[in-house]
Amino acid sequence: MKATILVLFLLACSLSGQASDNVDFAAFFENRTLRVDMFHAGDAKEETFMIDRIFQQGPWAGNPRRTIDPFALGRYQLRISDAASGTLIYSKGFDSYFGEYKTTDPGQNGIGKTFSETLLLPYPKNKIRLEILLRDRQNLPQLLFGREIDPADQFIVKEKLSGDVQVIEQVKNGAPADRVDLAIVGEGYTAAEQEKFKRDLARFSELITSQEPYKTYRDRFNITGLFKPSAESGCDEPSFGQFKNTVLGAQFDSFGSERYLLTDDNRALRDIAAHVPYDALLIMVNQTRYGGGGIYNLYCTFTSDDQWQQYLCMHEFGHSFSGLADEYYTSAVAYNEFYPVGVEPLEPNVTALLDPKNLKWKELVTKKTAVPTLWEKAAYEEMERVYQKKRQETNERIAALKRANAPKAEIDALQAQSDEMSRLNGLEVNAFFKKSRFQGKVGAFEGAGYAAKGLFRPMLDCLMFSRGLKPLCKVCEQAVIRVIQYYCE
Repeated sequence: MKATILVLFLLACSLSGQASDNVDFAAFFENRTLRVDMFHAGDAKEETFMIDRIFQQGPWAGNPRRTIDPFALGRYQLRISDAASGTLIYSKGFDSYFGEYKTTDPGQNGIGKTFSETLLLPYPKNKIRLEILLRDRQNLPQLLFGREIDPADQFIVKEKLSGDVQVIEQVKNGAPADRVDLAIVGEGYTAAEQEKFKRDLARFSELITSQEPYKTYRDRFNITGLFKPSAESGCDEPSFGQFKNTVLGAQFDSFGSERYLLTDDNRALRDIAAHVPYDALLIMVNQTRYGGGGIYNLYCTFTSDDQWQQYLCMHEFGHSFSGLADEYYTSAVAYNEFYPVGVEPLEPNVTALLDPKNLKWKELVTKKTAVPTLWEKAAYEEMERVYQKKRQETNERIAALKRANAPKAEIDALQAQSDEMSRLNGLEVNAFFKKSRFQGKVGAFEGAGYAAKGLFRPMLDCLMFSRGLKPLCKVCEQAVIRVIQYYCE
């Protein structure tokens, strides 16, 4: 599998210039940021990018010693070449809101939609060729968009930042170029809740740096909070008929999934984030309800006060920071064939097992563990079938009561019942796996990436599989370490 990934990356490189591991940053870039706001539009059959506006912003957060992306992750790849020589000088893989939309029923039924997205790159000294590549159904990169950009263009926006954003340096361990720079943006905090934002910021910053492998590398992180007050507290909940006036317009029910929490107000997000250098964005939503989301090299969201708040933060951050896949498969999702049958997924922690002898994490497989690994799958699925049915029914009742403006006490009682059911299910899942003879072993366990069959995960359980503040599996942990090192070494 490693050889396959290398072939894909080299093929991408051949489309525009030649890749080099040692780009002379000072020769091609200034220590500033070029922000390119794009419109990304279309449906499952056709899509297009168009440039909206280009900005000159503050210091570049990335590692000047590592400008070529080595990971071959993401449906899309940004590639920057020097216009004069054709030399590839910067690249980065990413996923997008639109990339997920086109796998949903509306996208596949030809209903077009437009999303605002942003590309960040170090500020070039000379003209560049900006290209976006899209992976086809075989995961082979194809050129989708190309445009030359002149850094001397008079229309590049150089306006001052707004003065209504408070910057809070929560963790400071070094210069942006030498650290992983996380920006945590508050959503749905009113001016009166500023102190709550600060407490939440401190709490989640400590959480991130206290979990492995982040804990081992905690001195490699800078974490900054960005606070802009919202007119109202919370966020939008369309299925409940409730909407709030907030700075980012975050909402539940994204793509029809009641727990999926995203924002499509990209410009508002980027205008706030522009106040600091950042490698990764986290959106902390002032909410008691279970919800979150994470898209690779875009952002992650998590609610601040649900009983699973710690899990939500770390799980969604795993998606957005390291490109980890969801390993669960019993919960309903809005996607159709998120991973095409017969194609090896790019993500490091799921596999289609097309070549069992060359499993992409074969060096980590526990001795004498068969591949595929025949675990207690049927019993687990029956346990989850019962829970998921009850959960869906309860959530539908809560939504109906809220839309009908039922008495608060009645809604609160049903919500408490739902929370307790979720807590007990978490305990049941943990107890189930603890009894398994495969507990703690690395193999290839069928059931992953939203699919009960045909996709496999490395271990029985993992932060990317089930709820709870639990360790990453060994494969996921190594993937995170590689990303941390990419930004710092």
